[in-house]
Formats: sequence, C-alpha cells, structure tokens
Amino acid sequence: MQLVQTPRDALLKPLLTVAGIVERRHTLPILANILMRKQGGKVSFIATDLEVQITTHAEFGVGADDESLTVAARKLVDILRALPDVGDVKLSTASSKLAVQTGKSRFSLQTLPANDFPVMSQPERWDVSLTLPRKTLKHLFNMVHFAMAQQDIRYYLNGMLLVFEPGMLRAVSTDGHRLAHGSTQADGITQLTEVIVPRKTVLEMQRLLDDSDEPVTIDVAPGQIRFSFGQVELVSKLVEGKFPDFKRVIPSNYTRHFDVSREALQGSLQRAAILTSEKFRSVRLQLGQHLLKISSTNAEQEEAQEELDIDYGHEALDVGFNVSYLLDFLANVKTETIRWSVMPDANASALITLPEEDSFKYVVMPMRI
Repeated sequence: MQLVQTPRDALLKPLLTVAGIVERRHTLPILANILMRKQGGKVSFIATDLEVQITTHAEFGVGADDESLTVAARKLVDILRALPDVGDVKLSTASSKLAVQTGKSRFSLQTLPANDFPVMSQPERWDVSLTLPRKTLKHLFNMVHFAMAQQDIRYYLNGMLLVFEPGMLRAVSTDGHRLAHGSTQADGITQLTEVIVPRKTVLEMQRLLDDSDEPVTIDVAPGQIRFSFGQVELVSKLVEGKFPDFKRVIPSNYTRHFDVSREALQGSLQRAAILTSEKFRSVRLQLGQHLLKISSTNAEQEEAQEELDIDYGHEALDVGFNVSYLLDFLANVKTETIRWSVMPDANASALITLPEEDSFKYVVMPMRI
C-alpha cells in the first residue's frame, strides 16, 4: 500500500523535527522508531523518549486509507538525506516492511507494530493556557537556559522553573552556583502556577522555535506541559520537586554598580581563561578607582592580566569567579553594555543585569582564590 508521495525535502523536514529526541541508546527497541500515522491525505510523525513527545503533521498522504506503523528514525532520516533530490519520494508498506523509493534507489526497512508505540496520554483539561510570539518564548529560554544544572543529584535543578502569574511569565534556572532570571508579559493567566520543565525539553524547544511573531501556545496540567506551534506539538512530563526560592537569592540592596562593554569584558575573560587551571577555571577580578583588573594563574605559574577602564568610584574589591559561568552569560546576551553590581565583601555574590532589559538578572557566587 502506498502511503506517501512528496519531494524529499518536504518529507525530511517533519522527520528532522521529531527525530531530535530519539535516543541512540534505549531500553525499549521501539523507542528508536518514529510512529507514522496516515489518515487519508493527512500524515503525522510522532517520536518519544517516554519523557518528551513531539508530533508533526503534514499533508502528503496518498489515497483515502488509514495506516499506522513505526520505523527506525535514524535510518529513515539518513536514507532521505543521502538520496539525490531528483523527484518525489514514495513510501509504501507491505509484509511488515516500509519501502522507500525515488528514481532508481530503493530501500526496505523493518517496521514494528504501531500498537506497541508508547504514546503519551494527555489530560482532557489544562489548568493554564496562554499564547506568546515564538520569538518571545525563545528569547526567554535563551536568556536563562545556560544556568541549568546538567546531572545534579538534586534533580529539580536539572530543568527550568516556569512561574505563571497574572500578567507575567517568569523563567528561572540555577545549578546552585549561579542563577538566571528572566520574565515577559503574558495575558490569559488567572492564577499562580509554578512548574519545572526538564532540561531536555527546554533545549528541544530552543531548537524548534524560530524568531517569528507567529504564536506558540503553552498549556499546563498536573505533571505535564504542552507547547503547540505551527504543525508541531511538544508534550513533556514535568520535574517533581521544590525549586529553590529564587527571590531570596536575587539581591535587591546593592548600591555599587558599574557598566562595562559586553564585548570588551568577554574578550578579556576569554584571554584570561586560556591560562586558568582546567580543574578550577578561576579568574581574579580586582575593582579599583575607575579600573577593573582581570587576572588568572595556573599550576605552571603562568599568568594572564587584563585591564578595563570602568566608571567605578567605590571601595576596592578583590574577588574570584569561575570564568565559565561569566562566559556562558556573555555568550547568550546580545546587548552592548552590561551592568555589574557588587557589595564590599569578597564573599558576596555578583549581580549582573542589562540596562536595556530590566527583567533579566544573573547572580554568580564567588570562588576562593
């Protein structure tokens, strides 16, 4: 039975959208597959890792028949990428095999039953529902994602806190050594709701979202969140746990500030980072009258020194930081100037904000040098 006939790139686009979450190593063989559902001319592709599920829809089905099957995601994508773009690609099924054909190329892939594919069930009602421009949500994620923990035993840190409150959506991430906070105005929220979105879901959404004004709808229910935009629907389980009280972490009483060029600071830190030790990655920042000195040393007693002119007229301060935490932040913000706020205490965290974006705050704990 013929299922699909369409140009190669038209078929490859929805497959690449869903194939990103397919794990190379898996306990269930069927998780290496994508579920393909054909209902007349409508075709949907679904991939899942049991925590996240992505669905895309397309209109290139052939015939009025309904058919469902699962096939190896990587193999199908690799075949389509390697095919010459010389005409339509035809997908057809017979005897538990999926045939891929274009021109004089033909491939036969093993399939597994669609009924065995673990599709995530969704609630009938969602407690929170709002719509934002895609570029707004992508920018919000971009501004805070880098502070998420990666494999922390405090599993609730391996994700991003989303706080839905009337008129506003906040995003917060922390790994225990630094914290990033951002917010955006949002209509349609009637009650305070806090959820922790897994790290993988956040990174996948950053990959999928574009910088357009087209809408993305966010729906939240107990244990689950759904993002819908265009022909894509991403459903994710939520992380259970109590996220740290970010409002207590963000300083509100700092009175010593200086503005500095983001590009100049980034360049100085990148050069100083070359001579940091691989284990500690520490740089020393010395604040003096209208001057910021940045230095680093390593086990070989090599040394780097940088100086930046700044508008700072307060007490001298000598403090150390993990240079990776500072460079992560500088790589993700695109403003010309950043504002650095300090306390006259080498053990106090630094507060970094953006003059052009009041909602963004980045807090970094110091290191002992």
